[in-house]
Amino acid sequence: MRVILHVDLDAFFPAVEVREHPELKGKPVIVGADPKEGTGRGVVSSASYEARKSGVRSAMPISRAWKLCPEGVYLRPHFDLYTKASNNIMQILKSHADKFEQAGIDEAYLDISSRVKDFNEAAEVAKKLMEEVLDKERLTCSVGVAPNKMLAKIGSDFEKLYGLTVIRAEDAKEFLAPLNVRKILGVGPKTEERLQDLNIVTIGDLAATDPELLVRQFGCWGIKLHEYAHGIDRREVIEGYETKSIGREVTFEKDVDDPSKILETLDDLAEEIHTELIDSGFRFKTITVKVRYENFDTYTRAKSLSFLTNDLYILRNNARRLIDAFLRGNKKIRLVGLRVSTLKRGNR
Repeated sequence: MRVILHVDLDAFFPAVEVREHPELKGKPVIVGADPKEGTGRGVVSSASYEARKSGVRSAMPISRAWKLCPEGVYLRPHFDLYTKASNNIMQILKSHADKFEQAGIDEAYLDISSRVKDFNEAAEVAKKLMEEVLDKERLTCSVGVAPNKMLAKIGSDFEKLYGLTVIRAEDAKEFLAPLNVRKILGVGPKTEERLQDLNIVTIGDLAATDPELLVRQFGCWGIKLHEYAHGIDRREVIEGYETKSIGREVTFEKDVDDPSKILETLDDLAEEIHTELIDSGFRFKTITVKVRYENFDTYTRAKSLSFLTNDLYILRNNARRLIDAFLRGNKKIRLVGLRVSTLKRGNR
């Protein structure tokens, strides 16, 4: 019997800000770029649950967030605070696990199979873990308890905030059936659209679909989709997580063909990434730009430097050179993104 926990810190960035500034409690807190009263560029990094009630979401253009929630408290990210809180919490989580896999600054998988005899005991472990994080770091998390990583992750997102969801193997298909296919790991907007063309809307629809049809449509990914729909996920919890990249992207409210506006947005993304690099102590070698056109065709271009750096000028100017080829046609641009990878901490 495998018992996997997925721990997801609740609205992590805003929660840390509220912890540091208790007067913000209960207010719609939005962490990201400066909105400049609706004229700002950049994106929302994260939003509190109060802000989400107004429709504000991560990766949303900050100008759109302002229109939805002008009464919000808008804060620039403080990655030094988030990194410190994350490191402390990950140490707490690690102490409860046989195997531990950090999946991001605000989430982790724990394999506790040898520490419990059944899922009732696992739920008690999860409760104690949640209480310990709250007591020691004054932050809440939600936990999914399941026989595999996919189900555990779906569980941690099922009941927010400070929620605990247990999904046993025998209940998995029934639990998954009514959920939208987007809940499945790796199913994004394009895959969802292709599935809808096949009249597949829910995970139950997907489970009932002939796997041969899915293979014809999606290749090997079709087999994996069918397995996931039946609650099957054979991936192990892998220890030794490291941050592999830092990136940002923004979707324009209206498709854009003005190069100056696109370059300005790219510069803003570079500044946000640079801030996180400095606060986290990273340098990078590889720069990647991403463009999605009005017809949803998506392309990337990358360049690897011969040296490690955290220099904003180098990041910004190489990003501009990389995106130049995408600005020469007549197609409007829907989304632009920037990412740095091949990361290393320290000065050597």
